[in-house]
Amino acid sequence: MTELRLSAFAAHRGTVVPLAPLTLLAGPSGSGASSVLRAYEALSRLAAGASLAEVFPDPAGCVPEGAAPDRQGRRGFRIGCTADGPAGPVRLELAVQAEPTLRIVGERLTRAGQTLLSTALRDPGRPTLQAAWHTADELPVRREQLPDDRLGTALLPLRVAGRTPGQLQVLAAAEQMVVALRPSFACEPRPHRMRTPVPPGEGRLRRDCGNLAAVLHAARNGQGKGQVYRYGHGRRHARLVALANAGCARPVTGIDVERPADGLVRAVVARGDGPGTPLERLGNGELRYLALAVALLMGPGADPADGDSEVPQALQTLTVLADGLDRDLDGQQTRELLTAAASAAAAGHVRLLGTVTEAGAARARGTAGAAVVDLGM
Repeated sequence: MTELRLSAFAAHRGTVVPLAPLTLLAGPSGSGASSVLRAYEALSRLAAGASLAEVFPDPAGCVPEGAAPDRQGRRGFRIGCTADGPAGPVRLELAVQAEPTLRIVGERLTRAGQTLLSTALRDPGRPTLQAAWHTADELPVRREQLPDDRLGTALLPLRVAGRTPGQLQVLAAAEQMVVALRPSFACEPRPHRMRTPVPPGEGRLRRDCGNLAAVLHAARNGQGKGQVYRYGHGRRHARLVALANAGCARPVTGIDVERPADGLVRAVVARGDGPGTPLERLGNGELRYLALAVALLMGPGADPADGDSEVPQALQTLTVLADGLDRDLDGQQTRELLTAAASAAAAGHVRLLGTVTEAGAARARGTAGAAVVDLGM
């Protein structure tokens, strides 16, 4: 992903956000930094096959403030993005009606100025869109009905035969967009949820990171096939311990997982020869720091959908979405996380799109490989 466009979304009108492997958004309260992450996550989930209602539970909140309804009482929002790759830069534009009913009213997929897919609402009384895509066959355009609650670009691989050069272009562009958008993980650590021991067996990190101990337990016992194992868990675990040592108040020599008699698992920060510190005794900043470090170094863990992907795991790149990356963190913790994120991004393993305070933005500007987008300018 190289660009996110919020043509009309929440506080944004005509906003274009360039995306580097490590992008930090800064700006005063109300500048819409969190809305940028919300738009990215929405596109990612739609690319993964989620329905419009699942992605936008409060669609009216996405409509730009002050947007007046048309004569039919309709209001909506528009977002889009650009994905670069073997097919070249591919642009996606999406128009959504939020009121009176939630539905997609238009979608456009283009490459090099050529429209490869377009959809439009022709009959408001039917839950479908009129879709047309390029074929370069005896009929230059194929027309078909698509549902108005799903991203048409994500449906194309199931609808396009791929027999003509034009069809192959459409498939390549659609697959490039889906592959770029889909692997994302919104990480919003909630320290109070991380202090409670949890049952074992859950291999995928939750959004609130409340099951961090279970994920570490699964990684330690070789369960699942997620990103925890993709790049060599031993090296990444050692890096995690080094990060914990740099960001915690007292020296850290290891991160262990205990399973007491009650059957639950709890994570423990090892302190050399002395007694370890259970996760629940760490401060809010330390807990958020550890959770974000796990997300950056190991990914969210095993996802059942990973096994269905036709893209080899080594070629997939996860985008971590971190709203308030430096919340509750001190300067040292922020610097260590930014350095870890820059290293992972440079290796092509992880991309990061996050929001930071002005202090965090200042530290990001001093981090090699980090790009800061100031939404207040």
